[in-house]
Amino acid sequence: QVQLVESGGNLVHPGESLRLSCTASADSGITFSINGMGWYRQAPGKQRDMVATITSRGGTNYEGSVKDRFTISIDNAKSTVYLQMNSLQPGDTAVYYCNADLRTYSSRGGHKRVNSWGQGTQVTVSS
Repeated sequence: QVQLVESGGNLVHPGESLRLSCTASADSGITFSINGMGWYRQAPGKQRDMVATITSRGGTNYEGSVKDRFTISIDNAKSTVYLQMNSLQPGDTAVYYCNADLRTYSSRGGHKRVNSWGQGTQVTVSS
């Protein structure tokens, strides 16, 4: 019912920057409100870990190793969350997934809380 589409992943050298974007959209007849969105990453052979999250009001939370290098932001009007990643390191190499905590509303009435994931975008940092 709700889709998340990510973009911005790429191959970069250490020290370079990337900006990831993720936009939420819904099927016809469905509207939604955002409770919060976030970015997670999964390196080969490892579990998926939180990178950064943001509430619709702008409250943020970061994983310790990215706190001084990454910035998460949200544009509620565009239903889009961004992750600005600076000073990228090889250890940042992973598939980055967008997550959204939403409340959906049906044109036929009723609402429910939904947690959705994007398909992932690859970030590779290598010299």
